[in-house]
This record gives sequence, structure tokens and C-alpha cells, in this order.
Amino acid sequence: MRDLIEKWKAERERKAFLALEDGTVFDGVAFGAKVDAVGEVVFNTGMCGYQEILTDPSYAGQFVTLTYPEIGNYGTNPDDVESRGLWLNGLIIGELNEPSNWRSTQSLADYLTAAGKPGIYGVDTRALTEHLRDHGNMKSYLHVEACVVRNGRGGTPSCQPAIPSGGLSPSEGIAKARAWEGLDGQDYAAKVTCSTPYQFMGTDPAKSGKSGDRPQLEKIIVYDFGVKSNILRSLRSSGFEVWVVPAKTSAEDVLAMKPDGVFLSNGPADPAAVTYAIENIRKILGIVPMMGICLGHQLLALACGAKTGRLKFGHHGCNHPVKNLKTGAVEITSQNHNFTVLPETLPDCLEVTHVNLNDGSIEGVRHKTLPAFSVQYHPESCPGPHDSGYLFAEFRRMMQGARHET
Repeated sequence: MRDLIEKWKAERERKAFLALEDGTVFDGVAFGAKVDAVGEVVFNTGMCGYQEILTDPSYAGQFVTLTYPEIGNYGTNPDDVESRGLWLNGLIIGELNEPSNWRSTQSLADYLTAAGKPGIYGVDTRALTEHLRDHGNMKSYLHVEACVVRNGRGGTPSCQPAIPSGGLSPSEGIAKARAWEGLDGQDYAAKVTCSTPYQFMGTDPAKSGKSGDRPQLEKIIVYDFGVKSNILRSLRSSGFEVWVVPAKTSAEDVLAMKPDGVFLSNGPADPAAVTYAIENIRKILGIVPMMGICLGHQLLALACGAKTGRLKFGHHGCNHPVKNLKTGAVEITSQNHNFTVLPETLPDCLEVTHVNLNDGSIEGVRHKTLPAFSVQYHPESCPGPHDSGYLFAEFRRMMQGARHET
């Protein structure tokens, strides 16, 4: 009887496939929302932190392949989110597990379903990752095949095969992947940013001690191109009064708020397409100190005259080695980006401060004469190691130095 029940359960599972634009197809089993989707396939090498990945706005427009094989063990909970929603277009994993952690309030499958995001498991994620490493990230189509289960007498489960309903052929999926516009030249920052300015209170860096002993907080304006919650928490913990503004807020409006510094956040897709941000950064440079990370790093470089281009398969994970050229220290970093600052286009006003030890790409720059610097990776590291947390303190020292000079 148990064998019959297990077979019936297997027949109830929805079939699915992932069709790549180059004609490659990967089969699997659908979970999450019962919707088809199009997106760019990337792979993430982190061993944990899938809920933070799901809620990272930088993954907007992408299917994320998790290279770690067992996913879902610790479920999901409302405390580990990094933004107000799920932004990736779909999730690709090897094995899907039910949660067994005391912090879990919802399974991964139910979490995706509630958010309207599709997933596929049972995929050979090693083969998919190797394919992307060889050929680069590419456009793809995720198809979920609805199935109707036949019932036996009296409504009991039947061992007859499920009947495909509304199926799509792999060749049609490949055609849909090729027809999609992709992420090149697309401004996704405008899609994920907040709608109105707000003050982030979060962790109070001076919640202990008498009010007269509390440190003065430098006021910073965070441009939200897809900011993560732990970036804001890290800034608060580093002694900042944090205000967040939408991506298209003008430089004039930002400066009217009289900030001590401006922070350029992470975000998705192609930095060269976020032209309004590049112009605003140019207007602010030199007036107040500036720090950027991820997309913000690329936008700062573009504002200074550099150009950006695609990496073959991007950097996605929480285990990427980066060398600090000033100290010689190697930091293990959290990263999520497909584009990079092209070294041959770097203007004389910028110097390289950090490099990626895997491929030699630029991971950090500093302006030679103005108070501005940026890094390609995520110093807030959620998920990930905390090797780079010192950068927030460095930003604060830069602002304090600028204040003394005036």
C-alpha cells in the first residue's frame, strides 16, 4: 500500500523543464507557484542563505541556480528577509527538503507559492552550472506542466499516469527564451526601488548609555537601487542616521536634505541603463563624501568616466576571495552581479583598491582627489562572512574628515 501511495504522490508532481536560449533543456519537477516565467539563468555558490537570496532585489529578472544540493532544510521565516518581497524570476535546485528547523514558519515551496514565484527541483545543477561556466549566463524559459491526476474507484488514488494539460514543448520554450529582451540595456533599478523617501530606524547604535553620552550620528542619504535590509542595519550600527530615497531622486533634492554623505546601494541588471543615477552622482561628487557597493560601485565608476561590461557568468555567492591592495589582506566576500567595471576604461581620477582573486576583475575603486570610494561586493554580507564590515567604519571616518576640513 505504501508503494502505491508513494507512486501516486510522484504522479501528482508537476513536470517542468528549463529551456536555454542555446537549445539546451534541463528536466525537473515543479514546485512553488504554478506559473511559467522567463529569466536569465545564473548560479550561486553559497552553501546557505537561500531566503536572503530570494529577497535580494539584485536578482530581479534572473533564475537562480543553487549549487549546494540540499535545499529547504531550515524552511523560511519572517526574520531573514532582505527586502519587502521576492525579486528573482524563479529558483532552480537539486533536492527539495521539508523544513526541520525550529525557526521555520513556512516551507520553501509554500513560500514561493505565496509569492507567485516558480521553482524547479530534481535538476542536475552541477551539469547546469558547468554549462553556464563554459558558455556564460543565458536567457531561458521555465515551463511548469500542469497535470490532472486520474482517480480510481470511489475517488481513491490511481496508479495511472498523470495527464499533461496545457503543455508546452521544449522547442517552444527555447523560442520563448530567445525572444525575451534579456537584461542588457535594461533599467531594473526603477522596478525594485522604494516609491517614497523614508527614515530607517532599525538598530539604534546608541541605545545604551545616557543620552548625553550618545555619539553624534552622521546623516546619510541612501539611494535605493535595490537596497538590502542588512545594508541599512549595518549603516545604522556603524553610527549613521539613515534616510532612504527612490532611485530617481534628483541630486538637488538629496543635497537639500543636507546629508553628511551619500550611499549608493546594490541593485539589478545593467548599470549603463541607469542614466539618471549616473547624472545625479556627477552632480553630488565632491560636495559630500560618497560610498557605493555592487551596482552603486558600477554607477560611481560610470559617473567618473569608466565603462562597464558583462562578466561571462557573473559573481554570485558568499565565498569569493578579494584582495585589498592597500593592506594585502584577502577578504572572503559576498557577491551578486553580472556586470563589471572594465579596467582598460578606468579614468585617471580613479585608482583600484581591491581585485578579485578568481578572475582579476576590479572589486573596488577610490577617487584620487574627491572623498568617494566603492566596492563591487557586499560588505553587509547577509548571507556571508563579515570580513569587509570595516568599510562602513571607513565611510564614517571619511565623513568625519570632511567635516573637520570645513
